[in-house]
Amino acid sequence: MTTSQQMIMRPDDANIVGNVHGGIILKMIEEAGCIIGTRHCNTQNGDRCLAALVRVEKTEFLSPVFIGEVAHVTAEITYTSKHSLEVQVKVMAENILTGAKKLANKAALWYVPCSLQNVDKIMEVPPIKYDSTEKEEEGRKRYETQKMERLETKARIEEVVPPPPNPEKHSVGFSQSSLIHLVGPSDCTLHNYVHGGVTMKLMDEVAGIVAARHCNTNIVTASVDAINFHRKIMKGCVVTVTGRLTFVSNKSMEIEVLVDATSLVEAEKGKYRAVSAFFTFISLDKHNRPLPVPPLKINGEEEQRRFEEGNARYLHNKAKRLAEKQQQ
Repeated sequence: MTTSQQMIMRPDDANIVGNVHGGIILKMIEEAGCIIGTRHCNTQNGDRCLAALVRVEKTEFLSPVFIGEVAHVTAEITYTSKHSLEVQVKVMAENILTGAKKLANKAALWYVPCSLQNVDKIMEVPPIKYDSTEKEEEGRKRYETQKMERLETKARIEEVVPPPPNPEKHSVGFSQSSLIHLVGPSDCTLHNYVHGGVTMKLMDEVAGIVAARHCNTNIVTASVDAINFHRKIMKGCVVTVTGRLTFVSNKSMEIEVLVDATSLVEAEKGKYRAVSAFFTFISLDKHNRPLPVPPLKINGEEEQRRFEEGNARYLHNKAKRLAEKQQQ
C-alpha cells in the first residue's frame, strides 16, 4: 500500500533566506505516515483505530527545499509486526518553473494502531504481502533493532540543567534554548493527543535556535537521529522543548532536544519526559555552501561525557555514509 500528497512551499514555511524549515518537512512526513498507517489498520473488522507515531529512524535531509517548490511526499508500508508497522517516506522537491526534481528527504517511521474507543488499547495490524522472504527478514531485523534501541533510550533519560548566568560565548549554556507551548485542539489527533509531526516541528525550531545562536549564521537541518516518543502528550498540557549542544565538528553541530510535558488540569501528576532526539545542523553562507562551525567550549564532566558520546555517534554515522557510498 502506498500514498502520495503534494504541497507548495510558502514563505511562512521557510527561514529568512528561503530554506524550508526541517520541521515543516518532518511534519509532512509524519502526516503521510499517519494517513497510510491509519488506512491500512482500518482494513480489518473491529474497533476503528488511529496510527500513533512511536519512533522516527535516522532521517537525512539530502537537498534543501526552497520557497515556491512543490514537495511530493510518498509513503509506503514496508513491514508489519503484530502490533506495529514501518512506513518509509520519500520527499521529492520539484521546481515547477523548470520541471527539475530532486530527492530532498527520506525517512522510516514506526506506528502503533490505537483504538478510538480506548486510546490505551493497541490493536493488531493486518499483515502485508512481501515481494520476497528476504524483504520480510530485512524488515524483521529493522523491527528488532528499533525495539531494542527504544528500550535503551528510555533507560538513559536525564534532567535538563538550566544554563548558568552570563555563560561564556560558544559554551553549551550560551546557546541552550527552550520553547514553551500550550497544546491546543489544532495540535491534536482524534484522541486529543498531540500529532507527532507537531512535536517534531517544535523540536526542529528549538534546535535551529540553538544552532543559530552558536554560529550566528544561516543554519539548516542536516539530519535527525532516531526520535523516540516515550509517552503521549494530551490536549491542555504545557510542553517545554529544550535544546542544547552536545557535540561540534568542523562543519556540523549535534543538538540534543528534550520534550517535557506537564498537565495543567492534573498538575499532581508532575512533569514527565515525552520525546527525545538528536538533531544535526550545518552552517551555510549566502550561497548555501557549508561554513566552519565555532568550536564548543566544554565545562564539567557531564558536558565532556555528552561531547564524547556525540563524537562517537558522529564517527559512526560518517563511517556508515562512506560504506553506503561504496556499495552504490
